[in-house]
Order: sequence, then C-alpha cells, then structure tokens
Amino acid sequence: MNAVAIALDALFADTNIGTEAIYTAGGGIPVLVRVVARRADSITGFGEAKLWSETQRFDLRVSEVAAPRPGDRIEIDGEAFLIQGEPVRDPERLFWSIEARPA
Repeated sequence: MNAVAIALDALFADTNIGTEAIYTAGGGIPVLVRVVARRADSITGFGEAKLWSETQRFDLRVSEVAAPRPGDRIEIDGEAFLIQGEPVRDPERLFWSIEARPA
C-alpha cells in the first residue's frame, strides 16, 4: 500500500472527518461503508441569474464501492440520498466523489 492510500484510509477512519453510512447499489444488498460528507452550498450560473442550492457531496473509497452509479442510495443517520450524475474518481483512483440528492 502506498503512502497516499495509507493517508486516505486514516482520513476516512477519523471520526471527525469520516462517518459510517449504508450504501445500496440499485437492487443490491446494503453494505456498511465509511464516507466523507461535504455538504457545501453551491452557486450555479444560469444565463444572467445565479442559483443557490444545497448540495450533498460524498467521497467513497474505491476499495469499498467499486462502481457507484446514478440511482444508488447512501443512508447516513437515517437520512437517505440518491446518487445523481456520474461519479468521478480522484487522480490516484482511490476514492469516488459523488453528488447526491435527498431520496
């Protein structure tokens, strides 16, 4: 295991950064995973207008979720989210960044 992978695992394991979640692929079996939640607000330009929206973004380790897809579900503390859009892997291919919406 390389230094980047070791550091990433430490971040996900840190209870101040990572949290437990239940990941369910479409029609699959729920699996317990660790995620890093980034719930920042987003401002999107639309012509001359700027639209504000709450966003839910999560990072998932590739070692725990091999191929997340739009429509898959993540549940954290009883709050459920559906993945929307295509997940993107980091340059090291160690984690997925996903955008989700409330289920």
